[in-house]
Amino acid sequence: MVVYAAQGDPRRSMALLWRTESPDVERPGPKPGLSVELIVETAVEIADADGMAGLSMRAVGDRLGRTAMALYTYVPSKSELLDLMYDKALAELSASYDGEDWRADTARWAEDLWAFYLRHPWVLQVSQARPVLGPNEYVVLEALVKILRRTGLRPAVLRRLVSALYSCVREPARTASESRQAEKVTGQSDDEWWYARSGYLREVSPDFAERFPTLTWMEGEHAFRMEDETVSYLEQEAREAFELSLSVLLDGIEVAMKAEYPSPHAQ
Repeated sequence: MVVYAAQGDPRRSMALLWRTESPDVERPGPKPGLSVELIVETAVEIADADGMAGLSMRAVGDRLGRTAMALYTYVPSKSELLDLMYDKALAELSASYDGEDWRADTARWAEDLWAFYLRHPWVLQVSQARPVLGPNEYVVLEALVKILRRTGLRPAVLRRLVSALYSCVREPARTASESRQAEKVTGQSDDEWWYARSGYLREVSPDFAERFPTLTWMEGEHAFRMEDETVSYLEQEAREAFELSLSVLLDGIEVAMKAEYPSPHAQ
């Protein structure tokens, strides 16, 4: 399920994101007053617990003891609410990485983003094709660019690296997140799923080893064996893919730096 953010009224949405528009909090009464902040915090809690499928204006209203209509004074629609939720969640991430080593700081940024995605898996359903353009989204981006600027590489190269680093974290995190949710959604554990189908695979393809000799070789070398039995195979694989791709990407940045600024003693 892919959700496109920034689908509401642009003027109203941007005003809410950047807090140039904020309806007054209701006067105290028998029920607690509403505010944009309270509505957004509640929506994030619902999405964290029940995913994007469980999120609706009615669900938020029910949690707050109000009707959905009561929320529209503060947030015009679910589209604007999603924008606000996305940017609110991003506020958890650090705004600055001021270590002496750009590589270590980039790795810290990536690790923080990885943990963030697993805390808020619904964020991974928000398409990156159209950014929200909220303040916290820019804070996270600014923090990364500030780190990468220390490499001395050209701005156009930095732009490409930013995209590569986000993808390096986001795609494996999506797999890890989906692996965590699979048993809850399907009612079948990873072990049950794999054992059932691998057994039938041998039955329907008795010549598997001849047809796929390289994969069979990898299996024989225990390439698909995972160490941690408390975590699903796919989540472990996703984590390993994240760590390896990040390391290779950082190595590549160092190679690019040497090519851009070769040692004065090089021949």
